[in-house]
Amino acid sequence: MPKPDRMTDTSDIIAVIGFGEAGQTFASAGSWGARARVHDRLTDAAATREAKRADYAAAEVRGCETAAEAVAGAGAVIALVTADQALGVAVEAARSIAPGALYLDLNSVAPETKRSAARAVEAAGGHYVDVAVMSPVQPAALASPLLLSGPKAEAAAALLASLDFSKIRVVGPQVGRASSIKMIRSVMIKGLEALSAECVLAASEAGVLDEVVASLDASWPGADWGRRADYNLDRMMVHGLRRSAEMEEVVRTLEDLGVGADMSRGTVTRQAKIGAMGLKTPPQGLIAKIAALLQKRAKAA
Repeated sequence: MPKPDRMTDTSDIIAVIGFGEAGQTFASAGSWGARARVHDRLTDAAATREAKRADYAAAEVRGCETAAEAVAGAGAVIALVTADQALGVAVEAARSIAPGALYLDLNSVAPETKRSAARAVEAAGGHYVDVAVMSPVQPAALASPLLLSGPKAEAAAALLASLDFSKIRVVGPQVGRASSIKMIRSVMIKGLEALSAECVLAASEAGVLDEVVASLDASWPGADWGRRADYNLDRMMVHGLRRSAEMEEVVRTLEDLGVGADMSRGTVTRQAKIGAMGLKTPPQGLIAKIAALLQKRAKAA
């Protein structure tokens, strides 16, 4: 996809709201410093302000004290916050968004949440685009696959290409279509994580882990369930709380569709429990991860 010519006025400025793992990864990989004005709510609190300002400096972006300061006059806004903050951030940004500016919502939320955000942005004169990030941002960075939907999705695709994203696909003109794909996919991806955690923890406690993994490998040749369970536990230990919040949005998606969300509600709980253990630097290997989780559970009992 060809990149548009760079503009020299403020319409070339992008506001980035939320500067956690995704925001820092994208901004640093793309050298966005000359274009980006950034705000993260962690700068609102004295305890976290200096650390977050250090993140801005490391990425060479301009940090802003408020979201309104970042958004005002920018040609585009990129929202990269947690699922529970997504709608509120859109409503707040709508108060300052420039007429005709693009609002790219990269947050992992239900289609109806995105449609609610779109109504706020569009009522203020902005153009809302539903963006789904379809892989972990590490290590893919700007090669993370992005799905876009909404009336201005093509314009947003051109903008993202100018920011050096390389895997961009427009999936339709309807806000909510991109997020539907991501949410429904998460039923399987994050659900398998939760199931594999439940399986290997129980197998370890029963003293039959090797037998269970061998049996699974025999049933699905090439799946390498030991390696998969190791990776899944790693993701849950580091990101379980965030993934639990995303799964709440998956539950909402499924309920809105009328199909029920019995299995996904269990995924919410299991992801949250493992994420809440605080094991942000997981040990290497499946056995060590299981031991760390069981030790944490025993201490909490």
